[in-house]
Amino acid sequence: MRASSSHRLEPLRHVDAGALNVAYHEAGPVHGPVVMLLHGFPYDVHSYVDVAPMLAAQGCRVIVPYLRGYGATRFRDKATPRSGEQAALGADLIALIDALRIQRAVFAGYDWGGRAACVGAALWPARCAGLVSLNSYNIQDIARAMVPASAEREVALWYQYYFQLERGRAGLAANRREIAKILWQQWSPNWAFDDATFDRTAAAFDNPDYVDVVIHSYRHRYGLAEGDPQYAGLQQRLAAQPAISVPAITLDGAGDGVFPANDGSATAAKFTGPRSHRVIPRAGHNLPQEEPEAFAAAVMELVKA
Repeated sequence: MRASSSHRLEPLRHVDAGALNVAYHEAGPVHGPVVMLLHGFPYDVHSYVDVAPMLAAQGCRVIVPYLRGYGATRFRDKATPRSGEQAALGADLIALIDALRIQRAVFAGYDWGGRAACVGAALWPARCAGLVSLNSYNIQDIARAMVPASAEREVALWYQYYFQLERGRAGLAANRREIAKILWQQWSPNWAFDDATFDRTAAAFDNPDYVDVVIHSYRHRYGLAEGDPQYAGLQQRLAAQPAISVPAITLDGAGDGVFPANDGSATAAKFTGPRSHRVIPRAGHNLPQEEPEAFAAAVMELVKA
């Protein structure tokens, strides 16, 4: 039974973790194997509104945090740069499990959350019991960011180019919901979400740091914005495109409108541990919310390994 559009992942808990006071939902037994579920842009924790209870019912301790710039998560210091760079996302994940005194967990995510999960798995393998990642290896190769893709692929990235302009920053500030809804429709053409489902997530974009974090993320990935100095060492390690050694299951949605599905072979060399790749029929970019059974099954396979 799928969760209704009005169901919310509540209550939320809060914990100081590194640069952030993180708002997160927790479900399942406190001593169960831990799973970190990480959302993407422009989404929120409700991408896991069905996955979280499925995993909790199978004995997992499930943690679903709002990423920096989303929902009730806040920066602890007003002077901290509102960075959206990949090193910051990975560092946030490790800071959160440190704050919750979690030694190891399965990291699972898509889009920004998939990137955070890949960064965590690559740089802190001892903390990662397994990785579930949509679109395979998500660590950005910023040195090659200006190499163009096919014309068809470039069209789908219109929002990234828009955000390079101050007009795009102003547009995101004024039209954050409208932009997100267009992206949902383009990225998940087979997902018939209703207004209530969208509105439940869109409230997360009212975070006061949302625009700054999003704009920085999409400028930094093209080498067009400086990173936060505190993550310079991590960013240097990520520039080497480190391999992922932990057990991994990578997924593609056959209907993904931003990253076309493939057989995973192009990134196979980046996974030096056990890795399987699967294409989920009809699923779009928000795969855990569109096909929660498939996503939960991949997580449980690693939990039981």
